[in-house]
Order: sequence, then structure tokens, then C-alpha cells
Amino acid sequence: QTCPLLLRVFTTNNGRHHRMDEFSRGNVPSSDPWGRMDATLKELTSLVKEVYPEARKKGTHFNFAIVFTDLKRPGYRVKEIGSTMSGRKGTDDSMTLQSQKFQIGDYLDIAITPPNRAPPPSSRMRPY
Repeated sequence: QTCPLLLRVFTTNNGRHHRMDEFSRGNVPSSDPWGRMDATLKELTSLVKEVYPEARKKGTHFNFAIVFTDLKRPGYRVKEIGSTMSGRKGTDDSMTLQSQKFQIGDYLDIAITPPNRAPPPSSRMRPY
């Protein structure tokens, strides 16, 4: 079994990720869940739904990104890693934090889009 770690999780309910300057201001989440490096995006979705009951509605979209310190210049960088949807199976459900090179100290930013509202277009290219 993989050792748990404290995840710094930031969420929005407008379907967009936080701006990078928001992380520099020292804003931190009010409650951080425990997770594991081998946690899947689907498992993380379940953790979020425990904390935010409005995210439990079928069709709610969750877009995950890793936010990490940029070693080449001051500030943070973001890497979108995948998405899930309440009540529907998806190709990213079994993706793990470890497989996306998440490191202890990184943040997890989750953009939540309520059902019946299209999520904003992703800058990440999908291999379809």
C-alpha cells in the first residue's frame, strides 16, 4: 500500500482553473484531504464530492491540473492532466497522480463545471 500524503487541493465551480498569480499570494485551501500517489482521478473526484455536495449531481465535470513551482523562473506552472464526470465512466478515470509525475509539494487544481454547462475548451490536446 502507498503511504498517504496531504494534498493541497484548490477547486473552482466556474469551470476554470485558478490563475497562477493566485498561488503566489499564499492563498491555501481551507481543508486539505489525504490522498495517495496511486490515487486515481475517479477516487479524487469522490473525495471532492464528499466535501462539496453540489458537485454530486450527475453530469458534473471535473478538470484536474497539477500546479508546481517553476524552477526556471519565479512563480508557478500548470499542467492539465485529465477530467472525470459524475455518473459517467471516462478514459481518464483510472489515471493516477503518480503517472502524471505529481510530486509531494505540488498543488492539485480542480475546475468543477456544473451539469448542463459546457466546460471551457482545454488547452490540452487530446489524442482522439
